[in-house]
Parts: sequence; structure tokens; C-alpha cells
Amino acid sequence: MATEKTNVESFDLDHTIVAAPYVRLAGTKEGAKGDVVTKYDIRFKQPNKEHMEMPALHSLEHLMADRIRNHSDAVVDISPMGCQTGFYVSFMNYDDYEGVLSILEKTVQDVLAATAVPACNEVQCGWAASHSLEGAQQLAKEFLAKRDEWHIVFNNE
Repeated sequence: MATEKTNVESFDLDHTIVAAPYVRLAGTKEGAKGDVVTKYDIRFKQPNKEHMEMPALHSLEHLMADRIRNHSDAVVDISPMGCQTGFYVSFMNYDDYEGVLSILEKTVQDVLAATAVPACNEVQCGWAASHSLEGAQQLAKEFLAKRDEWHIVFNNE
């Protein structure tokens, strides 16, 4: 099947040959003043085969967004993918892949130790009824269990 080239790096990734879970450098962008933003694809689930259920994904997003900043002040943002298979995390002036893996490992361990989902209320969250701490922790446990495979992106590696 032929696919059209797009302006979005992740849309041009062949999702049929990746091997989740993985952490992949998705791109870098240099600003006018020399700052460099580095974006990583953090894939929890195999595309088009499985996905994260929304309450678990939502809680995992809250937990990771809060906890990752305890391990790096270079974090710009962490955002869930619309396909519900992973997240993107962006760093400013930080491009150490092994360091990113370490930051993510510590963050996921923090998720496992959490006793509540931060900002899980109607004042701080746009859909406060859609959360699952237990689901987020199960996703974190599954992801962390395959820590040694995070560097393997494609099926043939």
C-alpha cells in the first residue's frame, strides 16, 4: 500500500515494522537563538495491535508529567499520542539518549510508587472522572518489565 509523505515525522514512520515497547529519537529542532528541542517517541503498546485504555493512559500522563520533572529540568513537555499507544517527551538542550532512558526509568518507578493521581479533580483536570491509578500502574509495570528492550525500535534489530 502506497502512503503519502506528510509534514509529521511520526506519520511517516512505518508503524508495521516497529517493536513496542521502545524509546525512539523522533526528531530535533533548533531555535533561532540556538536552543535545541529533542523529541522522543515513548511507545508502550504495539501500534494497530493494542492500545492503552483511556482512564489508565490519562492517569499515566498526569503521573509522568508531574514526576518526570523531578528527574530533569530540561523537560519541555510529555504528551499522549492520539492513537493511545504511547507518549512524546520533549527536552530542551538535552540530547543524551541513555540519560533519557534513565529519566524515564526513574519516572516509571515513581508511577509504581504513587498512591494517588496528581491533579485528578475538576479544578485541575478537564476530564477528572476518567482516571485509573491501578491501570496506570499496570501500564508502568509492563513497560518497566521490558526495560532492556527499550532501545530496540524495529522488528529486525
